[in-house]
Amino acid sequence: MFDGGGWPAWGTRAAWTLATLAIGWGCGSVLGVVLAAEARRWLREPHRTRLAAAIGLVRRQLPLWFLLVGAWLSASYWPLSAEGGLLVDRVVFAVGALSVTWAAAAIATHAVDTYAAAVLPALPASSLTRNIVWGGVAVLGLLVVLNGLGLSITPMLTALGVGGLAVALALQEPLANFFAGVFVTLAGQIRVGDYVKLDSGEEGYVADFSWRSTRLRMLANNLVIVPNAKLAQAIVINHWLPSRELAVLVEVGVDYRSDLPRVEEIVTEVGRSVMTEVAGGVPDFLPFIRYHSFGESSVDFTVILRAREFVDQYLVKHEFIKRLHARFDREGIVIPFPIRTVEQRPPADPSAQRQDTGLR
Repeated sequence: MFDGGGWPAWGTRAAWTLATLAIGWGCGSVLGVVLAAEARRWLREPHRTRLAAAIGLVRRQLPLWFLLVGAWLSASYWPLSAEGGLLVDRVVFAVGALSVTWAAAAIATHAVDTYAAAVLPALPASSLTRNIVWGGVAVLGLLVVLNGLGLSITPMLTALGVGGLAVALALQEPLANFFAGVFVTLAGQIRVGDYVKLDSGEEGYVADFSWRSTRLRMLANNLVIVPNAKLAQAIVINHWLPSRELAVLVEVGVDYRSDLPRVEEIVTEVGRSVMTEVAGGVPDFLPFIRYHSFGESSVDFTVILRAREFVDQYLVKHEFIKRLHARFDREGIVIPFPIRTVEQRPPADPSAQRQDTGLR
């Protein structure tokens, strides 16, 4: 069968279908460009930078969404049966809903990375929180798709509830790690980026939380993998809470003949110079010393300094010891070596020893 223009009917329908699809794709692309340009014009920093990824994601999805609209319109060009039209509607709906769900999940995880720490300090951005948010949005989107396709989700939820009990029994350890990771994350006492030390001796920066384990990056740039359940039960020292600053203690000893008030004056002067001149020191902190014991060869005391964070203490100690040693040399103050007095008695009279033992 031919139309008046000499084309077969299916050719005309195909041409209109291709044209509609091309127009839909083009409209989506143009709208994406306009959206990105308007966003750059109306949004100001820092919102422009924070929303750039979400806007880019929507821009990339717009051509697909308009293409689906074009496909739905193109179905009316063809003499489809009621069942065929219903099939096209459901396919378009399912693909569109899955695409929107994927975009919404990606935007939600980006929002967690960008705003979670500011809005909810107890919800830091980590692999665990991103996966939870992504999974929650994906599940909601899947339920919407199933409901839109006319499938009853109530029996599915019932079956999942019954099957979940069996899965929970079979996966006790993974689930224990998962929920332990959730509790540790929400408690806010161990955060991504904190420097922590475990009671088992491992220490380092918290690199990430995942559904199974927590990764610590050691100062030697090695990774320590700690199961979340073990971390939840461990005794942990967090060197970044309640603040990053920490006291730096240096043990020193001087000769017994030293002028102790003068020693205290010199040590505090050196400490103040280290606090103000060395990177990692706290300029507002006033160092001080406390004498605490009479050692075997010296009067011992502790110097209290302060560093901005845990790793800064090494440079602060390094510079303080160098400067204090040089200053003591100039001032004639002695840091004594350990001294031990050994008393050697003369040997006993050999004849007396023979008499005592009965020897002749």
